[in-house]
Amino acid sequence: MRMILLGAPGAGKGTQADIIKKVLKIPTISTGNILRAAVKNGTPTGLKAKAFMDAGALVPDEIIIGIINERLQEADCAAGYILDGVPRTVAQAEALEAAGIRFDAVVALEVPDDVIVHRMGGRRVCEHCGASYHIVNVPPRQEGVCDECGGKLVQRKDDIPETVLSRLKEYHETTEPLKTFYGDRGLLKVVDNYPTVEETTAAVLAALGYEQ
Repeated sequence: MRMILLGAPGAGKGTQADIIKKVLKIPTISTGNILRAAVKNGTPTGLKAKAFMDAGALVPDEIIIGIINERLQEADCAAGYILDGVPRTVAQAEALEAAGIRFDAVVALEVPDDVIVHRMGGRRVCEHCGASYHIVNVPPRQEGVCDECGGKLVQRKDDIPETVLSRLKEYHETTEPLKTFYGDRGLLKVVDNYPTVEETTAAVLAALGYEQ
């Protein structure tokens, strides 16, 4: 199963990817992670990316696609993978196609904007160890205090409503057109919002043809 998880910031892509990769026994390929690894390991494309990063410039799509292609050739991707973080634009999707990278399914998690703003507004992270919480869904035992290390829980700038609304606007303008792109290719599977993580996972697996 070679798949992409699409969805707005806060739609639950990371949570679902963590669960689905264990069920299907395939890796999640995070663009940010493999970009950092390629730079650290000094691969040819990693060195090209580093030159742009050192100059404070965005890494061009062709280099991003090259790094993804390198990663997908590794043995753990033989049975499939979940691609996370790319494509973000139709141009990137076209570049993946041009590089010969094909997918079996593209799952779009549909969550209304107001639900996302409410959901992300409740996120908290430990400023010491980075552990994640949610004041409603995953509350700490003591309000404002990390269960793991006793550190202070804070709200990230990315989770403040004004920032979330700005990110949602960018998603609708730049990334959402991918639904039409992959829908035209018969790959799109739309999964509506469910009250729980478990119900959403069941719906995603059903859309992919797997029954728990």
